[in-house]
Amino acid sequence: MSPDEHSVAATGEFGLIRRVTEGRAQPPSTLLGPGDDAAVLAAPDGRVVVTTDVLVHGVHFRLDWSSPEQVGRKAVAVNLSDVAAMGAKPTSVVVGIACPADTPAQVVTEIMDGMWAEAGAVGIGVSGGDLVSADQLVLSVTALGDLEDREPVTRSGARPGDVLAVCGRLGWAAAGLAVLRRGFRSPVGVVNAQRCPEPPYAAGPQAALAGATAMMDVSDGLLADLAHLAAASEVGLDVQTALLEVSTRLKEVGSALGADPLQWVLTGGEDHALVATFPPFDDLPDGWRKIGVVTMPGSGVTVDGREYDQQGGWEHWQQ
Repeated sequence: MSPDEHSVAATGEFGLIRRVTEGRAQPPSTLLGPGDDAAVLAAPDGRVVVTTDVLVHGVHFRLDWSSPEQVGRKAVAVNLSDVAAMGAKPTSVVVGIACPADTPAQVVTEIMDGMWAEAGAVGIGVSGGDLVSADQLVLSVTALGDLEDREPVTRSGARPGDVLAVCGRLGWAAAGLAVLRRGFRSPVGVVNAQRCPEPPYAAGPQAALAGATAMMDVSDGLLADLAHLAAASEVGLDVQTALLEVSTRLKEVGSALGADPLQWVLTGGEDHALVATFPPFDDLPDGWRKIGVVTMPGSGVTVDGREYDQQGGWEHWQQ
C-alpha cells in the first residue's frame, strides 16, 4: 500500500526536515544550526544548564484536546521552565520527534511551528534535532541555558526561617484537565492553561539575582514538588492556604464540576509556576508572592501546620 501523499512517509525524512527548518532565524548564541551532524552553541559562562523532557501522546497531551501548535509550544515550555528554575537564561532547544508513518506531515509542521514560537518568545531558536519512525507520537525536547556568571539556584539551599514564595499560576492546568475530561472545551482560559502553559521564564533569573536560596518549577503539583525541595534542603515547608491565590474563575469551574479549587491549587500540575525560598527580611521580587515559610529541619511539607491527607500531585507509574 502506498503512503498517503500528505503523510510523513510520503514527504520523507529529509523533505520534512526542510519543511520545519527552512527560513528560520537563529539567535547569535547559535553558531551553527540545523543541517550538520551537530549544532554549535556559544557558552560564554563556561557552564551550560541542560534539561530534557519526553512527552507522549495520550499521557502528556492529546491531539483531540490540543492543536499541534499548542502541543509544540507545551513541549518547549516545560523544558524552558526547568532552565528558568535554575536561575538561568534559556539559550537553545534541540528536539526529537517520533511518529507513525501515516502521521500527516502538516501535524509535524505545526508542532514545529509551536516549538519555534515558544522558543522565539524567549529570544532563542531550535538548534537541531531528529525525526524517526515509531508506533505513537512522542516528543523529546532538550533545553539549554546560561547562568550568566551566577551560581545555579538548586533545590537544596532553603533554610529555616526563609520565606516560601511562588510566581505564576497554580491550579489552572488541573482545572482545564478536569474540564476536558468531562467533555467540555470551555472556559477557554482554563482549558488553554492545560493545553499550553505560560511559565514565568524571566522570574527565574530575577529570583536568582534577588538572592533566592532554593527554587524549582511546579510540574507535578505544588505539594508534590515542595516535598522534593524539602527533602533536598532537609527542611520543613509549611504552605499557608490563606496566602494562596484561588481565582474567581477556578472557583466558578470548581462549583460547576463539584470540585474543590483549592485542591487544584495544592496538587494540580502542569502550570509550571516557579516556587522558591528567599531570606526572611528581603523584599520579594516583582511578581512573586509569599505562600508559606520554611520550618524546622526534616519536618516535610505541611498545609496550615498539618499533614495533608490527600495525594500531593502526579507521579508516573503511580496513577
